[in-house]
Amino acid sequence: MKRSKGKAPPRDSASARIRSARRRLCALAASSSPAFCGPGAAEVRAVKGSAGMAGVWKRLELAMAHDTGRTNVAHPASPTFPLANRLALVTGAAHRIGAEIARALHAQGADIALHYRHSAAGAEALRQELEARRPNSVLAIAADLGDCQTFPDLMARIQAFRGRLDILVNNASSFYPTPLGEVDEAQWDDLMASNLKGPFFLAQAAAPLLRQSGGCIVNLVDIHAERPHKDYPVYSIAKAGNAMMVKALARELGPSIRVNGVAPGIILWPEGEDPGQETRGEILSRIVLGRPGSPGDIARAVLFLVQEADYITGQIIAVDGGRTLQQ
Repeated sequence: MKRSKGKAPPRDSASARIRSARRRLCALAASSSPAFCGPGAAEVRAVKGSAGMAGVWKRLELAMAHDTGRTNVAHPASPTFPLANRLALVTGAAHRIGAEIARALHAQGADIALHYRHSAAGAEALRQELEARRPNSVLAIAADLGDCQTFPDLMARIQAFRGRLDILVNNASSFYPTPLGEVDEAQWDDLMASNLKGPFFLAQAAAPLLRQSGGCIVNLVDIHAERPHKDYPVYSIAKAGNAMMVKALARELGPSIRVNGVAPGIILWPEGEDPGQETRGEILSRIVLGRPGSPGDIARAVLFLVQEADYITGQIIAVDGGRTLQQ
């Protein structure tokens, strides 16, 4: 670069900030990795996690983000934000457990593709909540998981948003009673679509992007996949298929994609239903820990499988307070 006599080059450009950060990285890394001062990206990765370099690396990331028009890079992957620069698709994320999972992943640094079906207001409220913490970090997507023809467009929108997908959480689920003798075909189709068909074909559609990133899938199963819920036969059958899906997909998609599941017990009472104090007491009496769980319990199990379980695939963790220990 030519310098005007008596004038320093402009210091506020993105390229100047990148060069400045890179010179500092070279100085800090020279003793352990002199090759870093060359142009290769491999050297960048080699020193990215070195001690004392977090602030410099952050500066470099921010400068690059500004130069490319990205405004969502608030921090590099680090022990504080281990999922930074990764994208998670959470289905049924507008309310309840799905929303808590989205919050937990976002708090760890992940950007979120927030799927909903009818709950536009809830999805928008959650999007605003998360983006108040980190702007341009959430993509809200409306889709009917029973219509698999929409999945290519859904994946195209995700790829346009970040160019990658690292985590798929199949959380969306219909849940309502279908007593035998009263079941109709529409109920069967609806429960199978949201709990079995949709998650399977969505995983299939997401597999190419997940394979590129070495990503993972987490299905929300149910303890009633093993022990059927009285008056909920169709739901129980669908979740049993979902549990087998976890194992089958783990085998089909490994080693590049891990697939696991979380089986909640009593976490939240069904929306719009109050079973009454007596019924609640009877249900809780069958739980070893004597209390219901919380959406946070499920979110933490999902985080474990996403972040810490590099050598776990094809497994389902029951988060049920010991309910399945009781006969």
